[in-house]
Amino acid sequence: MTALTLSTAAAPGLRADAIVIGVGKGGKGPVVAPGADAVDKAYDGRLAGVLETLGASGAEGEITKLPAPAGFKAPLVLAVGLGTEPEEGEAYGAEALRRAAGVAARALTGAKKAAFALPLADAADAGAIAEGALLGAYSFDAYKGSAKDAKAGGKAPLAEVALLGGKPRDKEYKAAVERALAVTEELNRARDLINTPPNDLDPEAFAAVAQTAAKEHSIKVQVLDEKALEKGGYGGILGVGAGSAAGPRLVKLSYTHADATKHLAFVGKGITYDSGGISLKPAGHNETMKCDMSGAAAVFAAVVAAARLGLAVNVTGWLALAENMPSGSATRPGDVLRMYSGKTVEVLNTDAEGRLVLADALWAASAEKPDAIVDVATLTGAMVLALGSRTFGVMANDDAFRAAIVDAAEEVGEPSWPMPLPEHLRKGMDSPTADIANMGERMGGGLVAGLFLREFVGEGITWAHVDIAGPAFNEGGAFGYTPKGGTGSAVRTLVRLAELTAAGDLG
Repeated sequence: MTALTLSTAAAPGLRADAIVIGVGKGGKGPVVAPGADAVDKAYDGRLAGVLETLGASGAEGEITKLPAPAGFKAPLVLAVGLGTEPEEGEAYGAEALRRAAGVAARALTGAKKAAFALPLADAADAGAIAEGALLGAYSFDAYKGSAKDAKAGGKAPLAEVALLGGKPRDKEYKAAVERALAVTEELNRARDLINTPPNDLDPEAFAAVAQTAAKEHSIKVQVLDEKALEKGGYGGILGVGAGSAAGPRLVKLSYTHADATKHLAFVGKGITYDSGGISLKPAGHNETMKCDMSGAAAVFAAVVAAARLGLAVNVTGWLALAENMPSGSATRPGDVLRMYSGKTVEVLNTDAEGRLVLADALWAASAEKPDAIVDVATLTGAMVLALGSRTFGVMANDDAFRAAIVDAAEEVGEPSWPMPLPEHLRKGMDSPTADIANMGERMGGGLVAGLFLREFVGEGITWAHVDIAGPAFNEGGAFGYTPKGGTGSAVRTLVRLAELTAAGDLG
């Protein structure tokens, strides 16, 4: 993990591999951002002109490297684009700082230390830059040889970040950095889980990771194996896992605080590999299905982060873990499952399995009567078609709660969009054989899935469904602080919801 410090040192005298500065996109060319004053002064106030000569415009994510001026102990200045220059009297937003810091950290892969002289006016800015740098420096190299080999090849992540302009003795600055460290470390752990090949991360292995973390952070943990699931009547989870040699698990993580007055339940879909089951996915659609446990990874990370931050709210995480495989024992299209709630479900498509494991976990979570439930899942391709690969959809049985989640997501820099639950789509799931079918109308499939899940939420409980099928796994190139592969989508939104609830600002 990249180390991070707050520093009052002046940029010229700091020993580092690079000085990172920000550049905005002005109306007449690049504009040197606040924080880079010492560097600009060393260029006799002509740094913007030098950058423009080198082709820089200040566009978001743009990188320009130039030799450090005489008298600097760092050999390199790395200018990163912040995007459009803010209006007079305004400052660069937190997300612009996060993204710029992430781009810079990734560009400095192999470096031992970098000094970040980005705009830093208060503790919130320090937290945003810290988050971006720590998330941008992430890499997953567990299967690419030893860490020593990576270091020797100059491919190790940036080792240390110093935030210039920070106040190491200021309580607010220290708290902002400590929060950034806790959240990013857990988010990066979620990324590791998502990126781990399914032959090394089956439901039992995932449960073991959760147990280890729970013990480390004084979180109560309960793991239901096949026998316990059978005894409890968890027909959805058992039905999805029936075709795999690796048995399913339901993991319950309980973080409590003595001063808590509210209780949140987070429920995560954890399909450690999704072949589609008997309704087998075609080639081209199954190669990245190790990421189908991203919802459970997000819930796991959020609960641990809440514990590390000591938030005054009770948070319970439910990880519904199974592997969806075809075999002679697998659930077939046409089979009927009796769920934990007692309802029966006709399985018309075994590749609509996520809603089946979530249904059992939602009913289990409802039994504890939490103030609100949020489920997170890579649930439908329909949501990707609707919102693309960077935005998750939010559905809820309460419009105000849905709006609160969208607002929280925007605050932490996770693109989201409120989605409806049209009542007329419910009829499409009527079954002549069972209480409900796991499929309905094809058009609006993401909304149909939300309506199905709503059937398994306890009466009177506020609930939201977050479909992260698009942003959970980045198959394109890295951007901002988002790497290729597992992204940790929804972790920061869940943590922010817990913080707002602890502060009495939510519900």
